[in-house]
Amino acid sequence: MAGHSKWANIRHKKAANDNKRGKLWSKCARAIIVAAKSGGGDPATNLSLRYAIDDAKAANMPKDTIEKAIKKGTGELGAESYESIVYEGYGPNGVAIILEILTDNRNRTAPEVKKIFERNNGNLGTTGCVSYLFSIKGLIQVAKAGVEEDALMTIALEAGAEDVSDEGDEWQIVTEPAAFIAVREALEKAGIAISQAQIARVPSTTVTCTGDAARSILNLIDALEDHDDVQKVHTNVDIPESELASLS
Repeated sequence: MAGHSKWANIRHKKAANDNKRGKLWSKCARAIIVAAKSGGGDPATNLSLRYAIDDAKAANMPKDTIEKAIKKGTGELGAESYESIVYEGYGPNGVAIILEILTDNRNRTAPEVKKIFERNNGNLGTTGCVSYLFSIKGLIQVAKAGVEEDALMTIALEAGAEDVSDEGDEWQIVTEPAAFIAVREALEKAGIAISQAQIARVPSTTVTCTGDAARSILNLIDALEDHDDVQKVHTNVDIPESELASLS
């Protein structure tokens, strides 16, 4: 899973400026609205809402904006309706891509996403064409500084984690989705700082890309993530550290 972890760490400085921060907050708000609409406005009893709120907090979304999105989802501030869709496709070098979409107009979103793929040397595929290559897992990143490996492994595994692996400057903890919250809370209770925590689609195999292929896949993913309806992009690309450094 090193490829996934590395990619998650380098990919998206979406809050680098006000325009991108606003777009990221808009995506977070949609996720909160959908979660609150389907499961209610209490994150203590609605795990999907809790995940969405955690993502919003990680993006530094203001508390009042989060609360407003929850109320829109529950209907207290007027209804907003979004449809959840998963698109699958291929990028350069046969890299597998899965998109999580929230849209208020499927007939608009589909051709727009298809065009993004085509303009960036990829193609939108059919349902199931790449999803079999991914498993849904909880991923938690912990910086190595000040954290003892044995203590971290004991806390994580006792709380229900599947694995703890060395990912360079960080430890990566892998969980089943059902154990994600328990492991995260156990780490927080122990005073261990978490640099990133997410429910993600983790690839079983990766495709290594360098040179023009690496640049092309980065351009494709950036273009997809820039689309308002695309919530998350998952891929099985693995770009070597040296290559990432030269591209950045």
